Amino acid sequence: METMAGMHRSCGCGRVTEKDCGKELTLAGWVNTRRDHGGLIFIDLRDRSGIVQVVMSPQYGEDAFHKAEDVRSEYVLAIRGIVRERSPETVNPKMQTGKIEVVVSEMRVLNKAKTPPFYVEDGIDVDETVRLKHRYIDLRRPEMQRNLIMRHKIVHEMRQFLDAHDFLEVETPILTKSTPEGARDYLVPSRVNPGKFYALPQSPQLFKQLLMVSGLERYFQIARCFRDEDLRADRQPEFTQLDIELSFEDQDFILDLMEHMMQRIFKNVLNVDIQIPFKRITWDDAMNLYGSDKPDLRFDMHFYDISDLLRDTGFKVFRNVLDNGGIVKAITVKGDAAIPRRELDGLVDYVGNYGAKGLAWIGLNKDGSLKCQITKFLGEDKIREIGKFCEAENGDLILIIADKPKVVAQALGELRLEMARRMNLIDENEFCFRWVTDFPMFEYSEEDKRWVAEHHPFTAPRDEDVQYLLTDPSKVYAKAYDMVLNGVEAGGGSLRIYQEELQEKVFKAIGITHEEAQEKFGFLLDAFRYGAPPHAGIALGLDRLVMLMLRLGSIRDVIAFPKTQSAIDQMTQAPSEVVDMQLKELHIRVDVKKEKNLLI
Repeated sequence: METMAGMHRSCGCGRVTEKDCGKELTLAGWVNTRRDHGGLIFIDLRDRSGIVQVVMSPQYGEDAFHKAEDVRSEYVLAIRGIVRERSPETVNPKMQTGKIEVVVSEMRVLNKAKTPPFYVEDGIDVDETVRLKHRYIDLRRPEMQRNLIMRHKIVHEMRQFLDAHDFLEVETPILTKSTPEGARDYLVPSRVNPGKFYALPQSPQLFKQLLMVSGLERYFQIARCFRDEDLRADRQPEFTQLDIELSFEDQDFILDLMEHMMQRIFKNVLNVDIQIPFKRITWDDAMNLYGSDKPDLRFDMHFYDISDLLRDTGFKVFRNVLDNGGIVKAITVKGDAAIPRRELDGLVDYVGNYGAKGLAWIGLNKDGSLKCQITKFLGEDKIREIGKFCEAENGDLILIIADKPKVVAQALGELRLEMARRMNLIDENEFCFRWVTDFPMFEYSEEDKRWVAEHHPFTAPRDEDVQYLLTDPSKVYAKAYDMVLNGVEAGGGSLRIYQEELQEKVFKAIGITHEEAQEKFGFLLDAFRYGAPPHAGIALGLDRLVMLMLRLGSIRDVIAFPKTQSAIDQMTQAPSEVVDMQLKELHIRVDVKKEKNLLI
């Protein structure tokens, strides 16, 4: 194969313009397509910047022409030639460089290529497993390169903004101490400390708080984080977040700062104007009205609690639910009263996937009549009373679920989203931000039979709720906040505990003894004794944010080398077995059972 010796690229393929006509340029890249027209060979040469048409003819470079006869897709070439305008009939308006072409006088084949397993073009219909196995080819596709370029620009804007606001970028350790509260840690054995393990950080939480104790006051990091948990389309075992912590500021300051940062990012990267301040909704209101702590508010369709309207009903289905601490809630779907019965039956199955035992409906027909399967149990007057309470008009559909509060929240919340999709209520071009504030401090774990931290145990409780920490944790709310974008949690944070006494009280509330606290977090508690300032922070999921900004359905499309939903790297086949010598050096013995070719 030939080399680039003596040939220095003039610019990227996609950056050649009409202003370059008459100039001799040197370009390099991959063969996107090749067309042989007998005495002329046309090659679309592609690099990261785009595609340009190059022309080989014996008239201008006989050696280059003969080499081009053997060239195939994805060969790597370097060419030298003169830029000229295309004739009007050959202009390609679909190409950025469609008005010019390069007439080649010299060409070098830098490397040959096998036929790729799929086309290097946008919009391909290829199984994702194949794409991930050959990720280096998948990343040649323009849309994938645009995704990673966009990610770079977003990170650049973040750094520029935070630097302008006096933040310092500080790296924190990747090998750290295991503190198993929340998701599972990835453990790393220590060869030089037999029997002991590091953990990969789930977040830089403790270190960034220590940086505040250190007096650095304003910190950020584009941080790599690791969580050994079940995966989803927007979750990976390793991920990246923008991590921020600052001292001596309150919640309003932090939310305002983040709003201005997002406004800058969207304007400079997407040329989209984001309106600030973002509206705020408390966790209680979000759950009561939408059944979710990350509601999609690009459309309304909020819940109506009709429990009180039904407490005196003789209808056993509702009465039994209410007598056993359940609730009855409804949504109004505007203009959908004419929905076919088969679709209503399908909705019953749909909510059943989320634990609901049934679904009732009231259709207010356009002529004022009712379509309702429970009229005979409640009576027409009660049905119309429910319709009025739910602000339904003729032509509207009311959907009702009665069950335990958690089941109603999830099932009716998912039904709300499904009906919005069916009714085309969601503007896919809209970016709808919200702050969700005042989260519960704790949730009760039936598995552990104790209260556990809703976010993490370093979140500060609201001042008025401190009195309930050790007597009734269910009444305690946190100074916590989540940034929600289009129904997805884009990030979250809180004001932190910075006083040792309060931190120990929170540990006690979640069943961590003084001895356990010292074992797991002693270094943090010790630091608090030396003058910790009031501080707060937030972390934004970078992968998820880029996905939302590009309106994609999976974070795997904005990560260069992602894992599958089973945490496997299809390209390298990690995780993999290691040789016995490595295990011996680490003082580890592997004991797994193999049944039906599955590791259990």
